[in-house]
Amino acid sequence: HMRILRLKDVIGQTGLARSTIYKYIDAGSFPKPVPLGGRSIGWVESEIQGWITEKVERRDIEASR
Repeated sequence: HMRILRLKDVIGQTGLARSTIYKYIDAGSFPKPVPLGGRSIGWVESEIQGWITEKVERRDIEASR
């Protein structure tokens, strides 16, 4: 099942600041939020986990060079 994370949870999982998250979204390098109604938004947990996994894999590839 899909789980939606709120901004507080995304900040906790990624260690990024709110402003950095929005900067990365604007640059196209972070998962886009999902509108939940009104002014509420959230992120799909699996997309956030995938973004983190990609960062770790890139680190490991660069370390092995």
